[in-house]
Amino acid sequence: MLLFDESDLFTSGHRTHKSFDLPDLGLMLHEGFIPKDEADQYYERLLRTTPWREYQMPMYDKVVTAPRMVAWYGAAEEAGESALTWTPDLLELRRRVERETGLEFNAVLLNLYRNGNDSVAWHSDREHLIGQNPNIASVTFGQTRPFRLRHKVDKSLQQLEIPLHHGTLLLMHGTTNTYWEHHIPKSAKQMLPRINLTFRRIITSISDAFNYSLIMF
Repeated sequence: MLLFDESDLFTSGHRTHKSFDLPDLGLMLHEGFIPKDEADQYYERLLRTTPWREYQMPMYDKVVTAPRMVAWYGAAEEAGESALTWTPDLLELRRRVERETGLEFNAVLLNLYRNGNDSVAWHSDREHLIGQNPNIASVTFGQTRPFRLRHKVDKSLQQLEIPLHHGTLLLMHGTTNTYWEHHIPKSAKQMLPRINLTFRRIITSISDAFNYSLIMF
């Protein structure tokens, strides 16, 4: 079965690295980080075997069901008692991400965007969990979705939009989380599922590991 056959990315098997020269922004984009054949296999296994669940999040004066599904993995003493145990696939992906970035991570949040109606609103991650100027490494499998960023203070800067393709790694570092917000918009187009893994280093134990309104990507 051919999945997400974007010929411009996969015909040569070429990996590309790109950075972005914008104020307060530290991003490194690694397209083709996971070769297509492997990306297809990870996608199918994660989609089928992950214990996806919905979760509730506060919005203004009410609680709503978030428009995506999630799973949270890590050691219980670091990521909270509700964290799932690392699987062989997730351990291998963490190893590859750490080798590529030279960083260490102790938890991963999996998001499942089932179709174009699933999204994540504008936000930046809560630093009391992951420290000031955190490193967050995101790996995408499945449908290409646009990842948008906007500066919190300097409104003269245009929004940045990055299409995150099947097998892509995006590293967000430096002051990005402090000065920029990011989101995945809804789409009226027909969309296949997208799985996004965000590796991070938790610096304080989470009493409720499924309070994902604190740690979205």
